[in-house]
Amino acid sequence: MNARTVVPPAAVIVGAVVAWHVVVIASGLPPFILPSPVGVVRSGVETWNVLGPAIVTTLSETLLGLAISVTLGVAFAGAMDLVPLVRRALYPLLVASQTVQILAIAPLLVIWFGFGLTPNIIVVVLFTFFPMTVATVDGLTSTDPDYIRLLRSMGASRARIWRTVRLPAALPSFFSGLRLSVTYSVVAATVGEWVGGSGGLGLYMLRSKNALETDQVFVAMVITTLLSIGLFLCVFLCERLALPWYYTAQRREQWDEQGIY
Repeated sequence: MNARTVVPPAAVIVGAVVAWHVVVIASGLPPFILPSPVGVVRSGVETWNVLGPAIVTTLSETLLGLAISVTLGVAFAGAMDLVPLVRRALYPLLVASQTVQILAIAPLLVIWFGFGLTPNIIVVVLFTFFPMTVATVDGLTSTDPDYIRLLRSMGASRARIWRTVRLPAALPSFFSGLRLSVTYSVVAATVGEWVGGSGGLGLYMLRSKNALETDQVFVAMVITTLLSIGLFLCVFLCERLALPWYYTAQRREQWDEQGIY
């Protein structure tokens, strides 16, 4: 990550904040309709004693849900790749599951599991399981067949081929699915807290909205965005550390396309 990738979005964000501040001053709108950026920052500082525990709760739900989603996603992807019958049986159900509205299921989870972390963690899993599983399955099935034929000609077993070729080849797709999942995860935890949470940023936002404390709603929105970006960057860093060979190959392809030797 260099200045060419950081400066343009940073400039857009700064420009948006400045434009927001100008609109608030020029329009004269009351703070409960549109607070100023300064007012949002002040509100975050003033309510930090409530906001801090809410962030910890939401982040805990997010990380636990992601851990479960990654574990289940990789397990299901491996089963679908190793057993074609399992793939034919489960893949259509995975696609069909995305037609179910999570907001319609969330109240049922509260009825079944009560208030607290458990229903919110399940909501995170429901949001993030599909991209994790589908991306990993696609990565496993898109392995270069020449590698597989080579290992088979050398007498490698199916398990060894899966472990030494198919699984490493699927890692770029796995991380792509994980990047998608982390962008959904914080919002998913917040949605769960709206419906039946006993804490977290979602409940903080809901109570602020009911009290017409719009500046606090903006605070929760900004923190949710920052958490999502932070998790995305952590996954990106882990991907770069785990797959140096992949990014080296990508860089060489770009050099070849640009005629750089």
